[in-house]
Amino acid sequence: MQVLLDGLLPRLFPDLPFLCVAHEGKRDLELSIPRKLRAWREPGVRFAVIRDNDGGDCVQLKAALRQLCDEGGRGDTVVRIACQEMEAWYLGEAPALAAAFSMPALQNLGRRARFRDPDSVLQPSAQVERLIPEFQKVSGARRMAEQLSRNGNQSNSFRVLLESIEAMGQALANPPQGGLV
Repeated sequence: MQVLLDGLLPRLFPDLPFLCVAHEGKRDLELSIPRKLRAWREPGVRFAVIRDNDGGDCVQLKAALRQLCDEGGRGDTVVRIACQEMEAWYLGEAPALAAAFSMPALQNLGRRARFRDPDSVLQPSAQVERLIPEFQKVSGARRMAEQLSRNGNQSNSFRVLLESIEAMGQALANPPQGGLV
């Protein structure tokens, strides 16, 4: 996920400063959320926690992550879930997938019934590997970071993530005016 976001966010949001903090898996992420949020002291910073769903219950997972953010004293943290896996975002934008892997045959993938709702595809990473036998997660993330767009993706979880990041950027650029009246 970090490789994709490190390549994608500066391209889509060039004026937004960000830092992706890597974790050694989902368990490490969950254990570190309250501690890291509590310890971060830089004023004006906003946080987003982004995690694959991996076949779990999205609502329960989001609630559990939200609780961890609250424990860390940062109830304003944005929590977003990639349904079911980050690779669903790739399936959600067939032209980007076709361009990234120089496979024009994938251009109309989104017209197939099984790929119309990429967030409902079970094991999207396995589907991508089936479509692109040479696919590797890290190099694939780099390629897709260069191709994914803000408006062309059929994945709702991808669109909601980008909308949230855009809103965070706007909030940082336009902080509320305070002071005495």
